[in-house]
Amino acid sequence: MERLTASTAPSGESVDSVGEPSTAITSGRPWPMGAHCDADGVNFAVFSANAQAIDLCVFDPSGTREVARHRLPGHTNDVWHGHLAGAGAGLVYGLRAHGPWRPDKGHRFNPTKLLLDPYAREIVGRHVWADEHFAADRAHPRQMDTRDNAASALKARVVADAYDWGDDRPPATAWADTVLYELHVKGFSKRNPGVPEALRGTYAGLGHPASIAHLRRLGVTAVSLLPVHYRIDEERLVRMGLTNYWGYNTLGFFAPEPRLGHTPDDGGALRDEFRAMVRALHGAGIEVILDVVFNHTAEGDASGPMLSFKGLDNASYYRLPPQARHGYENDTGCGNTVDLRHPRVLQLVMDSLRYWVAEMHVDGYRFDLAPILGRGDEGFSRRAAFFAAVAQDPVLAPVKLIAEPWDLGPGGYQVGEFPNGWAEWNDKFRDDVRSFWLRHPSTRGAFAQRLCASSDLYQARARSPAESVNYVVSHDGFTLRDLVSYRERHNLANGEDNRDGTANNLSFNAGVEGASDDSAVNALRRRLQRTLLATTLLAQGTPMLCAGDELGHSQGGNNNPYCHDSPTTWIDWSTADADLAAYTARVILLRRAAQPFANRWYSGLTDPLGLHDLTWLTGAGQPLRGDAWRDPDERVLGCLIGQPGSAAAPLLMLINASAEDRAFLLPAGVWEVLLDSTHPKGLGSWQGQGEVPLPLPSTSLLILAAAGAGIRL
Repeated sequence: MERLTASTAPSGESVDSVGEPSTAITSGRPWPMGAHCDADGVNFAVFSANAQAIDLCVFDPSGTREVARHRLPGHTNDVWHGHLAGAGAGLVYGLRAHGPWRPDKGHRFNPTKLLLDPYAREIVGRHVWADEHFAADRAHPRQMDTRDNAASALKARVVADAYDWGDDRPPATAWADTVLYELHVKGFSKRNPGVPEALRGTYAGLGHPASIAHLRRLGVTAVSLLPVHYRIDEERLVRMGLTNYWGYNTLGFFAPEPRLGHTPDDGGALRDEFRAMVRALHGAGIEVILDVVFNHTAEGDASGPMLSFKGLDNASYYRLPPQARHGYENDTGCGNTVDLRHPRVLQLVMDSLRYWVAEMHVDGYRFDLAPILGRGDEGFSRRAAFFAAVAQDPVLAPVKLIAEPWDLGPGGYQVGEFPNGWAEWNDKFRDDVRSFWLRHPSTRGAFAQRLCASSDLYQARARSPAESVNYVVSHDGFTLRDLVSYRERHNLANGEDNRDGTANNLSFNAGVEGASDDSAVNALRRRLQRTLLATTLLAQGTPMLCAGDELGHSQGGNNNPYCHDSPTTWIDWSTADADLAAYTARVILLRRAAQPFANRWYSGLTDPLGLHDLTWLTGAGQPLRGDAWRDPDERVLGCLIGQPGSAAAPLLMLINASAEDRAFLLPAGVWEVLLDSTHPKGLGSWQGQGEVPLPLPSTSLLILAAAGAGIRL
């Protein structure tokens, strides 16, 4: 018998696999969104403000054969809903949306395309690029493509799982005590011989004792994971044999990426593997921060595929130019921009954030291209609905929120402009610190400003110094070793003629481009790595390391290896620089033990006893004033950090970023060196009387404390 389609059945009825009407589906409820089991079956709720009907298509367990199709009979406040009696966890399904094909009006409904539920917590299948996944005929873009893509389209599987969290508790580390460690789940453990081979490069590999032991030795308090939401690879990359390794191409905001799992084809086991990783990290006192991409989706621009959001309600999910609604606003550089002005789109984002906190126990988020989240009709606003929603949400109130405070749209650079309580990646710290140490135009004033939590950005609005996330290296750009080994990017392997990735690296190669066998060149590079690490980790604010920088990881000068799932991006533990790792751990221990800068703003003034909370000094031991701050040729300075009203001993930071050895006249007192960046492991051995010149080698950072202060490392 010829199979009927749901559109031929009477309104409110369903059609099964042999064409017989069925009344198994009833109206159900419009909330919660997605598919949820109850005692009698499964309730489905799907948002679309512009669809005329939504079909629920049920598949066999493999997801290859459609066995029934049901028209969702309920329609409440733009939510289509239905309850399927007798159904349960394990049911595989997709959606078809009926409505106008009017790209000129922003509507791209095409019921021949099976669509993924935006709330899918488990996704069945693997995306394979084929013409039938495009709503429009690729040869004639104005015409609808009528080929059915159900056989190969991604589907959702209904889940109803519980996890025994035991005594798991979030570490709840205070911002003032936080040290972030940005990593890629696969790249971190893929080549670690201490992790069983079968687990390397997976969630289980990150949660393995060998991985956690390294994190604990370093002393980091939180891992910031590159995206772990379900993603697909762009068609262009697939054709070149590459992949979106970093993961910034999300399709499923509730499902973990299966390629990062030890059991990628078992969704329940995959979720449990992720949860076990979180629980193991929590047990070691380490928080888990997710890098999330709510600014765009994997569906791309008008020439991209129709996989989910486009087909369900293109005009609601995406920002469309008012005068050209056939296209997309592209404030992300990725083809489309998610429209959080719409309440249901905002709801999707909020539901995803709550899900990963409540069900997966993550401790916070880093938001990619975060100004998108606050863009209204008039541009970015810290009073936007998204920020208000997060601020009042009881589930999200305790978690850490970190913004990447720029996007590619008009007025997209918003460093310092996010709401109080949010932390921000501070690229001004990155650029000014690189410039100062790596011999680019710079001044002591610019460097000191960044060393003290960029008070020019955060103090006026009474934001905490900890809200400045200080970094010199992130996943996006050169590794630390490459930063001091290459002047130019070497990105030919990315397939874009070396045009991708930034050309403004503020790097320094010590006179030789790339690897060198010159001992003097390599010694200088090692010194520079140590001074950059110490500056990042000891500056006021929240420090962030990029995984592998403490081990000497190199990417061969590629500063944009987002598309390489290969030894280029995997940390090579066999060549790890053990001294550099020990040095990094010592600096983090020093930060924790001595607290060089408190999480409060310094005034530079004296207290009633005449004691300064912060004093900047020249190499001659004199206060740094006036034009001396702006001298482009002088890169020696000291910072005397006092503790007025406290029994704590003052600390002295000495910096020589010049190419020559210098001397520094110490303040009065008896001093001892706690950290010496010229030593491979940072060990200090000098102790002596002040008011005498202390030799300060080229490219060095020293931390001294008053002798007898009791600081032990």
